[in-house]
Amino acid sequence: MLRHIGRKRNYRHNLRLAVLLCFTAGVVNAAGFFAFAVLTTNVTGHAALLAHKLATGDFRSARMVGLWLVLFLAGAFFSSFCTGKAGQHKRFGYAIPIVCEIIILVLVGSFGYTFDQSIIKTEYFAGSLLFAMGMQNALVSTISGYVVRTTHLTGMFTDLGIDLYTWISTSGKSVATVRKKIILRLVIITFFLTGGIVGGYMFLKFKYVTFYLPAAVLVIAMFYDAFRVRLSKMVHRIRIQDKKIVTQPADN
Repeated sequence: MLRHIGRKRNYRHNLRLAVLLCFTAGVVNAAGFFAFAVLTTNVTGHAALLAHKLATGDFRSARMVGLWLVLFLAGAFFSSFCTGKAGQHKRFGYAIPIVCEIIILVLVGSFGYTFDQSIIKTEYFAGSLLFAMGMQNALVSTISGYVVRTTHLTGMFTDLGIDLYTWISTSGKSVATVRKKIILRLVIITFFLTGGIVGGYMFLKFKYVTFYLPAAVLVIAMFYDAFRVRLSKMVHRIRIQDKKIVTQPADN
């Protein structure tokens, strides 16, 4: 799911990636809004907010919003830097950005109760989540070959509309390819919305502990492939040994 890149990557890998990481982004987006009144995956909205603050002369708030935009960009850059410098271990280039995101989510979950609605605390907490979501979005985009994006839906709804028209106006073998694209986009949208609903409900019940949930999902996503590969290798070895035992000639 995460370790497969390039030609080794297939449609099922992208589906699994979309299910787990889009759900994570949805939880963080909703919980972040409930906790800090900030949409932590929404850069487009922050650009409009920045323009509003500048137009009204609220330069203190404008500086804060501008910082959020820079932090999202910095997260994307940091993630790309890590995956780009992985070298011969490129399959595991995702590890550092995901570990950093897990740490950020755990810290927000642990110290979120200190939030007092001040501008400085809003900068810290919301900014850290925007940095984390920038890392995740860049990481998933790179791994999936820019097919899956987990932190926003504007592009997904646009692409879905285009694909739906293509689907009803196309015939032949290309229909199956378009249908796969539609399914993938629906999965992304569905699990982002599902994550948002779960994140909002959990925050009302459990407050900042909610941020532990996406951290746990990321842990599962990070180790899923490693455990799966080890298990398949172990099963393969057992099968080979069984075949050798069966094919060995009986002693006279």
